[in-house]
Parts: sequence; C-alpha cells; structure tokens
Amino acid sequence: MTSTSEQTLDSLLKNCADEPIRIPGAIQPHGVLLTLDEASWTVQQASANASLLLGGADDLRAGQPLSTWLGVDQADALREAVVIGSLDDINPLRLHCGGQWTDGLIHRHDGLLFLELEPVNEQAALPPLDHHLSRTLRRLQSAKTLAELYDISVNEIRTLTGYDRVLIYRFQEQGHGQVIAESATPEVDAYQGLFFPASDIPEQARELYRLNWLRIIPDAAYVPVPMVPVLRPDTGQPLDMSYAVLRSVSPIHCQYMQNMGVRSSMSISLLKDERLWGLISCGNREPLQVPHALRAACQTIGQVLSMQISALEEVQAQRQRQAKDSLLASLAQAMAMADGDVYQGLIEHPDELLTLADATGAAVIIEQDVHLFGQCPTREQVQALLGWVREQSSPVLETSSLRAVFPDAVDYQRVASGVLAFTLPKPVDNGVLWFRPEIRDSVHWSGNPDASKVLVGNRLQPRESFEVWKQQVEGTSRLWSVGDLYAVTDLRRSALESDLSRQVLREKDAVRARDELVAVVSHDLRSPLTVIVMQCGMMQRLIAADVSPASKRLNSAIDTLQRATARMTNLLEDLLDTSKIEAGRYSIDPQPLELSQFFEDAWSLLLPLALNKFIDLTFTGEPNLKIMADPERMFQVLSNLVGNAIKFTPKEGRISVTATVEGDFVAITIVDSGPGIAPEQLPHVFERYWRIREGNPSGTGLGLYISQGIVKAHGGELTASSEQGVGSTFRLTVPLVASA
Repeated sequence: MTSTSEQTLDSLLKNCADEPIRIPGAIQPHGVLLTLDEASWTVQQASANASLLLGGADDLRAGQPLSTWLGVDQADALREAVVIGSLDDINPLRLHCGGQWTDGLIHRHDGLLFLELEPVNEQAALPPLDHHLSRTLRRLQSAKTLAELYDISVNEIRTLTGYDRVLIYRFQEQGHGQVIAESATPEVDAYQGLFFPASDIPEQARELYRLNWLRIIPDAAYVPVPMVPVLRPDTGQPLDMSYAVLRSVSPIHCQYMQNMGVRSSMSISLLKDERLWGLISCGNREPLQVPHALRAACQTIGQVLSMQISALEEVQAQRQRQAKDSLLASLAQAMAMADGDVYQGLIEHPDELLTLADATGAAVIIEQDVHLFGQCPTREQVQALLGWVREQSSPVLETSSLRAVFPDAVDYQRVASGVLAFTLPKPVDNGVLWFRPEIRDSVHWSGNPDASKVLVGNRLQPRESFEVWKQQVEGTSRLWSVGDLYAVTDLRRSALESDLSRQVLREKDAVRARDELVAVVSHDLRSPLTVIVMQCGMMQRLIAADVSPASKRLNSAIDTLQRATARMTNLLEDLLDTSKIEAGRYSIDPQPLELSQFFEDAWSLLLPLALNKFIDLTFTGEPNLKIMADPERMFQVLSNLVGNAIKFTPKEGRISVTATVEGDFVAITIVDSGPGIAPEQLPHVFERYWRIREGNPSGTGLGLYISQGIVKAHGGELTASSEQGVGSTFRLTVPLVASA
C-alpha cells in the first residue's frame, strides 16, 4: 500500500465515480441476456453463456432470428405477448429453454428489446407469497410511527428472503448514509446507528438506484460473462444496461462486499418525490439466489414503504407546523400593527421570536440598526453574515454547519454553528437570523471514512475494515426541523404581506393627496381664469371702434391671452379627468343614443376644421343603430380622435369614420391617410404625455390617455394600428342597445 498526494487521490476518486457502470459489456452468470431488434425480431447481442443455457447449440450467433434461439413457438408467443400486452403485465414470461424453465424478464431501452432469462428452481419451496405479502402490506399501512414502519419492513423482508442482515440506510444531506433500522442474525456485526461515507456509493451508482427499484448480486465472487459481439452492431457503441437485472457490477463493489464479509446482496430503492431517499440493503455471508417472485414481493414492500415514509413524515411535519401556528399568528399580528418597519413588531416580541425557531439567539436588522437577542455573534459579525445571506439565491437559508459554507463563521461557531435566516426584497439591508450553538458530538462510522481512499499500485481499492470508528465532530449544531423551516418561511410570507400592505397604503395616500391637490388647484384657478376671459372680452369691446396701430397691437395681445387662458382651462380639465381615471373614480352617465344623430352632430362641428385643409371627412354607419353611452364623454372621445386625425393628415387627405355591429358592441373606426405612427412609438400612444415622444408641441399629451379611460369606463376597448406612409386606424367599441 502506498501514499499519494491529495490531488492525485481526488483524481482517482473522480475516475472511480466516472467508471462506466452502465456499459460494463458483461452480465452476471446466473442468467442470459439477449437484445432484440423488434423490426426484424433478430438477436443483436447475446451473453456468451446463452448457447449453453439454450440447449448447447454451437451454431447460435448474433444476427439470427429469435426463433432460431428460442424455437418458433416460443418466439411467436413472446412476440405476441410483447405486441399485445404491457411489459409490466408480461413480466415474468415463463419460457422453456434448454430443457428447463426460465423466467423471462423484458424491458425496452435505447431502441432495443432486452430479454433476460433466469433459470427457475422448480424444487425450491417458496412461502405462500400472496398471503404473506398482503399481511405485510397491511402491517406497513397500519404503522403509526416511522420507527415502527422501519422495523416491520426489515423483519418482513428478512423472513421472506432468508438474508443474514436486512437494514434501512438513509442518505444524509452531505451524502453520507446512516443505518436507521436493522434486522440480523446474531452471528453478524450490528450496524444500527452507524454512518457510511458518501464515497461508498458514488453519485452515478445512486442514480442507477433511483432508476431501478431493485438490484441483486447472488454471488459477489462471480466471473463476468461478456456480451457477444462486444459493441452494438447497429450503432457501434457499447450496450447501455442501465435497466438490466443481470448487468455486471463494478469489481470494486464486489471486492467491497467481500471485504464486508458479504457474498450476496439485494438492494431495494426508497424514493421520495422522485429522489433517492435511502435503500433497503440485504446481505448474506453465503451466495443466495432470490427468485423473481420473491424479489417482486420485496420490491412491492419497498414501494409501499416509500409511500408510507412520505405519508408519516408529512404527518410529523404537519404536527410540527400546527405547534407553531399560534406563535406565527401572534408575530404576524405584531408586524401588521407595528409602527414604522414591519420588523419592529419582531423586535418587540423577542421571546416569541426565539421560541418560533427553537433558537438560542436571534438578530433583526433594519438598515444600519442591528438588534440582538440571546446568544449571538457581534453586531459587526452579524452584518457581515447578513451580506453573505443576501447573496444566496434561496429566500430562506438554513444550515447546521455554517463554517462549512461561510468560513468566517469559525470565529463564532460556539454560539452560531447553525443559522436560519431570511431577508425581504428591499434595496436596504434587512433580515432576520436565528442561531444555534455548536454541539460537540461523536459520530460512529462503519470504519474510518478516510480508509475509503486506499491506493494499491495505481488503483483505488475498497476499504477493508468496517469496525466502528469514532469521530469527534465540531462546528455543527442541532439540525433545523421541517417545522422550523415552515415557521420561518411562513413568518417571511407574513412580513412580505405586511410590508406590501404598507406600500399600498402609502401609494394610496400619495394618490389621495395628489387628487386633493389637483382638485384644489383646479378650483382655485378656475375663478381667476374666468375673470381673465371676462376682462379680455370687455377690453376688446372698448377698443373695437379704435383702428389705430396701437389698438390693433393691443387687440392681438388680448387674442393671445384668450387662447392661453383657454389652453390652461383645457389642461385643468384634462388633469382632473386623469386623476379620476387613475383613482378608478371616473364616472359616466350612459344613455341610449341614436348613432346617426350622434355622427351628424359630430360631423357638423368637425367639418370646418377639415375644410380648412381640404380634407374629405365622412361619417357612415349601419341604419337604426343605438349605443349606450354618455353623450358628452363619448363626444369628447370622438372629437379627440377625429381632431388628431385632422391635425396629422396632410392637405387634401381623407378621413373616414364608420360604425358596424360586432356582437353586443358597435365598433367605431377612424381611418386617416396621414403619415402614420412609427412602430417603436405605436405601443406608447395611450400613455400619458405621449405628445412628447411624438414631437407634437400642441395639446396636453393626455387626450388619448383620457379617451381610452372613457372607453374603458363604458366597458369597451380603444386600440390603434398604423402603417407609415399609409395612415393610422383608431378603433373603439361601445355597447349596443338591443332593438326591441
């Protein structure tokens, strides 16, 4: 045995993890594997022991029809079963091969049909499986605790199969596994409670356990049987045996088993939420072949156990959550009622805050203020830790070994080896952190975990010792429970809701204040504007008879003043309308309107503007149409849209206004022959102050925004489309009054 550098060791470990266990090119010798092309029903590859099991024929070779290997009748029966039925229902398919009965196990993968044949020992006495399995499943479903559930499982499987040891092995967060239940004969070593290092089961092996419910090795001292030919004839690639029961396993794993004193093993996967939760691991000191029927029963037990584990863990989690509900309600109310920041409510209830997460310390950070309760790091250390917490992607962060992910925590691991924390999505520093102290403890391993890195020559070897090895653990705290995580996640949700409610109230107050300001300003300006208009009219009458140059200049100035006053009055009206629309308080008084009369009134008022530019303006609509609309407000919309069309349409252009029935609405369309609106500007036409983007200095920039608000208040829609160089189209809908 030689020593080597840590870098070389890590490289060898990676090579071990990358071992091609899916494509070993060989099988275990207790059965035969054939791969079939279903299009031609020919054998593509066969294990080298196939001809011996199938009758000793020397002329069997890949590429021949399946009927040559199994006989015409059995080949036809298999083909018919595969075509008609589900593979899950077919397995196992009983076939007579080479003078003996076999269990035929069939699955599809990677474009091939896999047929695995295992000889059946007709003389072997099997227990009454149906009765035994039914009783076991009833017992599993009646278990009230996880410990009882585990105990039933390991004892029932050992009774069924006869293995020396059956244990449940649960994976931990760091990848290590712990034996949490065991049933064994007195002659074997007890593993209950021991930990096994993550390197014992590499990641790719765990993935195969996740994909396959069951894995069996009848004799770890077997000699692998190669596939013939070695590569797939159709692709030239190695055969992927991910789902093959007979797949040969890593020689390192076989050596590991023998070092452990085990010649035969069976593993049943335990899944939770499609993740590998753990394994039921069976071991025997002597070779042991478990027939398919027994394996299927054990697989069923594993599947039910997986479901029951999830169900009982959920019951436990629910109990833990319910125990926190009253505290959560109290703290949520405190945050909702607190003055200032929502966290202020937590600061005022420190005992409840600590109890909620069963922590010995807590910190609440509001910008530069750090509030500490119980046993905590210093304020400066908490602020640095908060900076790291805010960089993480998870909304709630938890760890029971802080220094492993945040090395600076080694300075205060005595008081804060575990941390549970959350922040709110604010631009300022904020957060709530709970702390748990370091618990110096001993972990009992099944052998020294570092001994898994044994180098012989240039090859890694599995460790040889599985004697209990004690390790002192530092820098870790008691684990945070599901209930703790739920409570903190729920508290964060309550904090978010309270914070958002405050933001909404602040925005509502700001809108209300703005509305009041607009109303006051509008009211206070109307009177002086009215006075200005009256005085302008009086001055024009006084100087009407005077034709001197000075009087003409004065009259021109008065005209300018009147136009400016009218513009200011329109702006005030638009601001009031905008304020009402944004506040959702825009009111209308809809009533039935004869559309033809409405169009005629609009045409007579807008025609002079069109004639000034020699624009052809037409209004047309289906006869006898009535719309439900506020006359004044709808005229405001129509005059705004047609007025804009006149403004932007060049001389001698065309503008058409048409009305058609569309279901329960009347669609009014205004089409002009103007220059059109640029594509990048079109999405913004209904925004406030769009005139600035459009480069239009006249108007308030609120007309289209207000028009859209009026149309929406009627229950309709206002849209725009345009093509540069062709013109623009504005389309609005308004409710139709049904004819009697």
